[in-house]
Amino acid sequence: MRELTGWLLAAAVALITAASAASSPRAELLFRDGDSLVVALLSRSLLSGETLDWAMSSVLFLPETALFSGLRLLLPLGDDGLFAVSAVVGMLALYGAIRLVAGRAREGRAPVGWSVVAIATFGLLAMTETSASRDALELASLQLTTTYYSATVVAVVASIGLTRRALDGSAHTVALGVALGAVAALSALTNPLYAAWFTAPYVVVSALFLFRRGPRASVIGLLAAATAGTGLGILLRIPFAAWIANTGAGYAQPSLWRESVGYYGDLAAQRLQSPLGVVALVVWLALLALGVVRSIRADDPASRMVAVASWGFPVAVVIGAIALGTHAARYLEPIAFLPVLSLVASPRALRLPTRVRRTALAVASAGVLVLGAMSAPGLAIAASEASEDPDLACVKDWIDASGRTGAGQFWTARLPKLHLDDPAQLVQVDHRLNGYAWLVNREDFRVGEVTFLVEDSQSVPWELPVSAVPDDIVDCGRWSVLDFATTPLPLGPAHS
Repeated sequence: MRELTGWLLAAAVALITAASAASSPRAELLFRDGDSLVVALLSRSLLSGETLDWAMSSVLFLPETALFSGLRLLLPLGDDGLFAVSAVVGMLALYGAIRLVAGRAREGRAPVGWSVVAIATFGLLAMTETSASRDALELASLQLTTTYYSATVVAVVASIGLTRRALDGSAHTVALGVALGAVAALSALTNPLYAAWFTAPYVVVSALFLFRRGPRASVIGLLAAATAGTGLGILLRIPFAAWIANTGAGYAQPSLWRESVGYYGDLAAQRLQSPLGVVALVVWLALLALGVVRSIRADDPASRMVAVASWGFPVAVVIGAIALGTHAARYLEPIAFLPVLSLVASPRALRLPTRVRRTALAVASAGVLVLGAMSAPGLAIAASEASEDPDLACVKDWIDASGRTGAGQFWTARLPKLHLDDPAQLVQVDHRLNGYAWLVNREDFRVGEVTFLVEDSQSVPWELPVSAVPDDIVDCGRWSVLDFATTPLPLGPAHS
């Protein structure tokens, strides 16, 4: 009953968090952002049985696509409804990983209660994030999307949890090591960032643990499993080479580390310009401080490992991101989700009179469940409103009725493309009408020519390969359709 209650409370927190994001400008990332739609597009492509020749980034999104495809098969919902459900499932998956980190239930411990507190704290951080920008230093709410590495977040926390269980005197240390290696392999296969977020910091922390008294054999075995699994995952990417349009090696530019410091510093300054950003900073600093204190006071290696990971891993990731000269806020996601593990490093039960403790827990639980129930309709309404966008409906209906194939630029075409009856009717191009092979099925480019263009305020002015004037311009609110029915436009060579 205790475990079931924990999952129910986590589901309520997930609903509250997702509904809050969906009712704010952050809904742009949940339902409409060009990057956020890749998993839905890939899932639809896989289930349609069409020829697959996808151009992916360095991330393959394998677990995320499998989850979304399963939800698509099981639930009678449109894409926006599935995005909403995925947001809740992503939070629940993170709770499950946190519960793994919290360790076994035993006398004097309350791992379920502290796991709920941890996911609620993470939800609170996510609810302070309300901008529509994918580049803002608002990282907790990215867990609600299908695209921004939600599976890798869960994998990193689960890996710490498997380590904790193995160091906690479990009789199944070998099995836990094998599981750790398997998680590392799958995670590195789908997203090489796993190596930067978990494996590299884990090697450093494990090396430090070898200088202390404790289960050295277990530490060495787990370290070997994690590194071997990560290496295997990288090797398993070779068969997917044709799909990987960018290996990610170009993102590392160590010579730009000064610019990286300035970039992330500016993002932090912008975040602190809002009261909610200040609240998030205070909570974050408190979690880091708790992690440091518990690292010092931990009474067993398992608790110390989790405590150190809660602050040491984020610090290592930030240093690494700057040293590599990166310029993307999402690479720093560990600073959002790892500090909450300080709450479950030593999940001791509160020393309160039994009646007082039970009453307080009952009242708090009832309040969370009620708020969760009240949030569900709001999330459903937000998903429904996203689906009932009149401008999107105008573009979709015109293209579906035309029976022809057109083109649009990345940020312009992604959303209409997802909602078309046949997504291949809208080809992704650059402003010169060359195929833009990025997070899309390259089979689309075989059409050779298009007879209309879709544009909006995000479109770069067109430089067409032939002199042509549209026969008609269809006004669809924030989109316009330039109809070249009598003058087909040839597509140029594809590039990524």
